[in-house]
Amino acid sequence: GADPRLYIEVDDQVKLRKTMEGYLDDYNQVSQQPMKLVMFLDAIEHVSRICRIIRTPLGNALLLGVGGSGRQSLTRLAAFIADYKCFSIEITKGYGKMEWREDLKKCLKTAGIENQSIVFLFTDTQVVKESFMEDINAVLNSGDVPNIYGNDEIEAIGGVMRPILQAAGQPQTKSALYSAYLQRVQSNLHVVLAMSPVGDAFRTRLRMYPAMVTCCSLDWFSEWPEEALLAVAQQKLADIEFETPEIRQGVYDVCKVIHSGVSAMSQQYLVEMGRHNHVTPTSYLELLNTYKDLYGVKRQDVLTAKRRLEVGLDKLMSTEELVGVMKIELVELQPILVVKGKEVEELMVVITKDKEAAEITASACAVEEKEANEKAVATKAIADDAQRDLDEALPALDAAVASLKSLNRNDIVEVKSLGNPPAGVKMVMEAVCIMFEVKPEKIKDPNDGMKKIDDFWGPAKAKVLVDPSKFLNDLFAFDKDAIKEGTIKKIEPYIANPDFTPEAISKVSKACTSICLWVCAMHKYYHVARMVEPKKKALAGAQEELDETLAKLAAAQKELKEVNDRVAKLEEQFNGAIEEKTALANKVEMCNVKLERADKLIGGLGGEKIRWVASCAQFVIDYRNVVGDVLAAAGSIGYMGAFTGPYRKMLYEAWNDNMVKAEVPHSEGCTLISVLEDPVAVRQWRIEGLPADPLSTENGIIISKARRWPLMVDPETQANKWVKTRHAGDGLSIIKLSEKDYLRTLENAIRFGKPVLLENVQEELDASLEPLLLQQTYKQGGQLMLNLGDSAVPYHEDFLFYITSKLRNPYYTPETAVKVTLLNFAITQDGLIQQLLGVVVAEERPDLAQQKDQLVVNNAAMNKQMTEIESNILRLLAESTGDILEDETLINTLAESKKTSSEVAIKLQEAEVTEKEIDETRVKYTPVAFRATILYFAVADLAAIDPMYQYSLGWFVNLYRRGIQNATPSEDFDERLANIIEFFTYSTYVNCCRSLFAKHKLMFSFLMYSRIEQGDDKLDAAEYKYLLSGPTSVITRHENPAEQWLPSNAWIEISNLAKLANFIDLDVAFRGEMLVDFKRIYDSPNPQDEEMPGEWVKWSMFQRTLFMRALRPDKCVQAIMKTVAEAQGEKFIEAPPFDLGAVYADSTATIPLIFVLSTGADPTAIFLKFADEQGFGKKLDTISLGQGQGPLAEKLMSDGQERGSWVLLQNCHLAVS
Repeated sequence: GADPRLYIEVDDQVKLRKTMEGYLDDYNQVSQQPMKLVMFLDAIEHVSRICRIIRTPLGNALLLGVGGSGRQSLTRLAAFIADYKCFSIEITKGYGKMEWREDLKKCLKTAGIENQSIVFLFTDTQVVKESFMEDINAVLNSGDVPNIYGNDEIEAIGGVMRPILQAAGQPQTKSALYSAYLQRVQSNLHVVLAMSPVGDAFRTRLRMYPAMVTCCSLDWFSEWPEEALLAVAQQKLADIEFETPEIRQGVYDVCKVIHSGVSAMSQQYLVEMGRHNHVTPTSYLELLNTYKDLYGVKRQDVLTAKRRLEVGLDKLMSTEELVGVMKIELVELQPILVVKGKEVEELMVVITKDKEAAEITASACAVEEKEANEKAVATKAIADDAQRDLDEALPALDAAVASLKSLNRNDIVEVKSLGNPPAGVKMVMEAVCIMFEVKPEKIKDPNDGMKKIDDFWGPAKAKVLVDPSKFLNDLFAFDKDAIKEGTIKKIEPYIANPDFTPEAISKVSKACTSICLWVCAMHKYYHVARMVEPKKKALAGAQEELDETLAKLAAAQKELKEVNDRVAKLEEQFNGAIEEKTALANKVEMCNVKLERADKLIGGLGGEKIRWVASCAQFVIDYRNVVGDVLAAAGSIGYMGAFTGPYRKMLYEAWNDNMVKAEVPHSEGCTLISVLEDPVAVRQWRIEGLPADPLSTENGIIISKARRWPLMVDPETQANKWVKTRHAGDGLSIIKLSEKDYLRTLENAIRFGKPVLLENVQEELDASLEPLLLQQTYKQGGQLMLNLGDSAVPYHEDFLFYITSKLRNPYYTPETAVKVTLLNFAITQDGLIQQLLGVVVAEERPDLAQQKDQLVVNNAAMNKQMTEIESNILRLLAESTGDILEDETLINTLAESKKTSSEVAIKLQEAEVTEKEIDETRVKYTPVAFRATILYFAVADLAAIDPMYQYSLGWFVNLYRRGIQNATPSEDFDERLANIIEFFTYSTYVNCCRSLFAKHKLMFSFLMYSRIEQGDDKLDAAEYKYLLSGPTSVITRHENPAEQWLPSNAWIEISNLAKLANFIDLDVAFRGEMLVDFKRIYDSPNPQDEEMPGEWVKWSMFQRTLFMRALRPDKCVQAIMKTVAEAQGEKFIEAPPFDLGAVYADSTATIPLIFVLSTGADPTAIFLKFADEQGFGKKLDTISLGQGQGPLAEKLMSDGQERGSWVLLQNCHLAVS
């Protein structure tokens, strides 16, 4: 970590590792694509080497290793440490020479014009065109590529370099400027080539581009050492909790063994089966990452399932305990309930008596109340009458008072100040004086001096108006109820006077108007009050009587209240007793109800208890065994896909043995199926068309659990059909790499989360798919994105990607294999037998086939329902709170669920019985399916002889179906089976012979014979191996007894043959009396027909063929023919003549006839004659293909489809389809 970074020896490896990890952390912080690397010693050494190489002037590196070994990651880290820019091209759809040159120029200009140190990282997977390597070779040699720059770019380069040469005092010629630029490029540009040594391509490139060797320093990335495997496992699995450190170490050790074991098994697989499987460090990382993911999920699944069962069991057991308690409670409650009943009855008697007394008191009280009410009504009537009379006077009184309130002191002063008041004022003041009983003065009558008259004005001024305020107050406070009758008599004349009205007075004085109103009101009130007075007295008497009555009523009511209170108290006690009695009765009732519910619960789920207890115990074991079980499952997902069944079995056995040695807890014989199989899902897959054999089931599980997209080797297109059926309703898109717009289809599917099937891929995948295969997603604005081609596509989590290949034995390079999950979907014998058994049963017993298919679907649905019901029961039990027996709805739901479960279980049992009966009938047809399976694999083996001999499973099944239909019928079942087997065996021979070269027909006959004999267990494996491969040793036990006529190589063959069980001491027999007989056979023109001497006469014809191979190899073919003829019949060694009619009969409108011709052969005349015979002579169009004939041929074919005519296409080799 020094700055400047010095090239010095490292003496502290711990410090070195920390430094490297520090650089890695720094890189991850600034990079858009952080790298999760484990810096073990081997990786650190590679980074150090690459750093050393690229910091050397003209330093370029050639990194050799398989894909996934870390070449690119470590180069990027080394470039970051050296503070260099790291550049790598991105392959897109249509990436060609022009794009390559632009990328290369950009890199060269960065080094030359910008004077920046740059690492150009280039891998063999990016070699889209071989010309790329020519340009790399030129850059390594000289830093230049011929004719890469245009004139304007050369001018720009000169413009940058001229000041530099000028400053250095060097000549600035065009060549000098360009030469200085190239020197700069070479000093700044460091090419790092990451190549795989696997295959011929690398060897060829080394010869063609010598600069790869002469201008590069080599760094070989070999297999990771154990230290690396251990370090990576330690880091990746560091955050997983294990029971003990010993188990943790055991897991690390088993991970290492799995990786190295699969590597060794891959070598064996290549030798024995000719199939490649590359084990890379990426496979190991996939193992660890898969283990990490599955471990947590599986542990949680087991723990959740265990807890749910434990909760269910707890509820059942607590219910059982409650039942015991409730039974005791019931016994204890019964006597208490009887006592409470008696108490209630006694209280009832007392209450009845008190209620009778209360009723008597209430009756008396009611009489008093009635009387009081009547008197109250009468009193109210008197009061109302008096009030009515008063109401007549009161409005006038109120009006007078209101009018008085409008007066003020000044108004009174004004009246007082009048010297000679008007008559109206005088009249009013006289009336006031009379009302206040103020006596008048006697004055002389102005009209008659002899008389004296009363004058009220003087006294009024002196006594009444003397204090205006007091006067007003006196008016308001006047006692209207104390007016005397004499006063009223005196006031009568005034009231009767028409001039004594408020209207008249208002004309002379405002104040007197109000006073006039007051006087009138007093006069009126007096007369009303006189009328009311008797009524008031009557009211007072009535009120007195009412009060007496009310007092009696109050006394009666008091007595009634006391009685009622006593009754209420007794009733309260009674109700309390009743409530207690009811509560006890309810408790007894609830106990009975709960017991009934408990009976439902325990009766319904009691049967589950035993199973749940056992399951819980098993879950405890499973929980501990998850460590090893998931390790086996993760190993299967990471490594097993490419292997066939037998090799997978060997790997499982090896892994189980190693887990035992490493003391890693695991289930005995654990496999992917035993650990991760979901029976409901697997049944659904089989309904959708996944073959029922274990290999296919494992493949299905791997697809569902693997982190990488599956690439399925699928020669029989079984996986292809399964994927199509499985996603038929999910908007599945089907694409091929040959389609122009397949990337657009892929983009849409990624955007909207739809499944995609990429079919018919070859041995190389399009480089533009790499970001998708490596799942290089990143976050942008909270949205998950993926770069595909030239565009960034929003990545939907539901997107699924499947890849299938029809190639039987494709070779995928390590670089391709690390990007996908390789799966071998080639059909197995068991799987094919089941398929062909289904076909023969469908043809022979369609009723059984239909019943079987329906049963499979129904059973799958019922098993799914059973699983869901149990989950629902456990969920309800887990979610219930408090006393479960109080929740009637829950109990009923559980009972209903259990009832449904029991019904489904009965149906399942019935279905299983029916299915067993059907299977017993179906299995009788197994010999037909077995023979057909053997024949299919014999036909499939022909591809090893000539790649033209490719026969699809679909074609074979159609041939099989026609064979069943055309075989001789028979009422006898065994005879019918024999007829189908015989007919179909020969039909297969005839149909295949049509498409075989003559030299291969006998070979096919023998292949069929050997396969049939092996299937019937009649062929000794050692003898068969001897026939095919010959002697294994040149050492003989005895000397050649007849060197004069028996060749030495024949004697070696015989000596080796004598080691086989049926040929023991054959070499000894040659040294005895039988030598003469053996010479007779040797000299015979037809030795295969000669009789064998002595004990050897018991040999079968096949064993005699072995003898012919040893003694007379020139007659081995004739012996084989005789062997086949004896076993199968003469017709199997006689090539059937070409029969166009039979060929036509086997074809359909969608399956064309293809004639493969040898030089000089022309079947046109035969075909035209046949067309005439079939009535198609005039409905036959013929065209010879060649340049420009394609569209015409297409038109003829489309016309033929519409009209139902025949089309003959000649010279098809001249037109590419």
